[in-house]
Amino acid sequence: MTSRTPRDSRLRLVPRQPVAAARRAVTTRAKRPAPRPPEGTPPPAELARQARAVLAGAARLARWADGCGAAGGTGGALRAGPDGALPAAAVERAADALALTPRQVRTDWDLARLAGLIELHDGLVRPGWRLRAWDRDDTAVLRGWVALFDAWSLARPAPAGAAPAIVAEVVEALPQLLSLLHLSAGPVRLPVLLDMLEQRVTELRTERCEVPYGQDAPAAPDTPHAPGAPHPEPDPADDSAGASLAELLGWALDALLTVGALVPHHGDRDGVHRGAQDAAEAQLTPLGNWSVWVKLEQICVAAQSPAGNIEQSAEAMLRGCARLTPGPARAEYRAWLAARSVGAAVEELLTVARGEDALLRGLAFEALRAVGAPAEQAVRAAAEEPVLRPYALLWLVEHEGGDPETAPDVLTREESTWLWVDTAAAVADHGETQLLVRHLDSAVQGSVPRLLEEVRAVGHPRTVQVLVALAAAHPDPALAKAVRRAAFQVHTGGA
Repeated sequence: MTSRTPRDSRLRLVPRQPVAAARRAVTTRAKRPAPRPPEGTPPPAELARQARAVLAGAARLARWADGCGAAGGTGGALRAGPDGALPAAAVERAADALALTPRQVRTDWDLARLAGLIELHDGLVRPGWRLRAWDRDDTAVLRGWVALFDAWSLARPAPAGAAPAIVAEVVEALPQLLSLLHLSAGPVRLPVLLDMLEQRVTELRTERCEVPYGQDAPAAPDTPHAPGAPHPEPDPADDSAGASLAELLGWALDALLTVGALVPHHGDRDGVHRGAQDAAEAQLTPLGNWSVWVKLEQICVAAQSPAGNIEQSAEAMLRGCARLTPGPARAEYRAWLAARSVGAAVEELLTVARGEDALLRGLAFEALRAVGAPAEQAVRAAAEEPVLRPYALLWLVEHEGGDPETAPDVLTREESTWLWVDTAAAVADHGETQLLVRHLDSAVQGSVPRLLEEVRAVGHPRTVQVLVALAAAHPDPALAKAVRRAAFQVHTGGA
């Protein structure tokens, strides 16, 4: 047989990068010069030293946990509780080994998890990659601290009895307060921050057509309460909800103090913690100033893009990023995410991923990689949806520290084939002819006939269009004929 006979055509197996295959590796805008941090910002090496100091206890505990697993083997590895917390017995062991109080151990444990120094795999504690690079890679250290800074609201429990709605509003309003602290370049009095917080909460409620903070809903005149009808819920911003805005501001500042974003109050340096409400003012540390500046720069980058991606919907933002190389695209994702609450952004991205455009589906999960841990629960739920399952499984493997090159191995043969067709649809819709031909090499099957057989069986709704486009693009007449025949068989429902 000659090499033109499709029955013997072999496919060269290459690392499977579905989104990269669909993306055009071109840049459509002029490069923006790298911005310079504000005057007085310490160099990266000094910032990394400060981050190591903030997380010294967390890194020490993470190494202790790693040592427990290494000493005991797989069977004796440290196991976290169902909620991810360190069990009481392990807390006592760590406290004895590190000469800490149980409360310090629990605090360091939470910080280590939030900074990515330790990871949980089915309850087993494993060292994060940042722990391995902690002493030699300043970039890894800074990224670990930024991850902790982004998760500041988890560093300390919210005030007891505080309604989840008002807590969420304070979390959503805090970036504006951080911007004020950054632009002030010095201490800001707490009454000023509280006034801004009240204004921002009022704006958020007005945007959602809710009752502004501090005002009562106007009662309908002469409208008696119907017997048996539920009474209206109390305003969650009221003190009756369990916490005032002043208390929630104190909680937020305490949490920022815990992660090292605020300058300690007098007394904290002596090891005696005082609540943020006991202080008269707040000021960002060099680490906090640098991190807020980076986030503001990301927003500026997006705002200067041709489509103004930061103001766009998720779909429009992803379309605007489709022609960018991965690095600039990630910057756009982060800036778009920084301007929204995490939950709403994740849901909007998943809604786009459920649509018909396969390219946007892949890009939506690329954007979800920029979200990181806060998106994990939603992505796990998305793994139950057949259309999203391959993308969600790959996302979860990479999120849990798996090698991106071997991540596709978690997919079944059918899921890999479905993903191949979905990616081919993205290439056919948005890519170039030669890109579609090269995509043929990324299939997991070893020959063209086997690929066509499994593609016909997988039931992807775009199978016919993909096969027709591939047949039209491929330079080998015999292979193109076999692909066209397969497309006809799928179209007519034949074997």
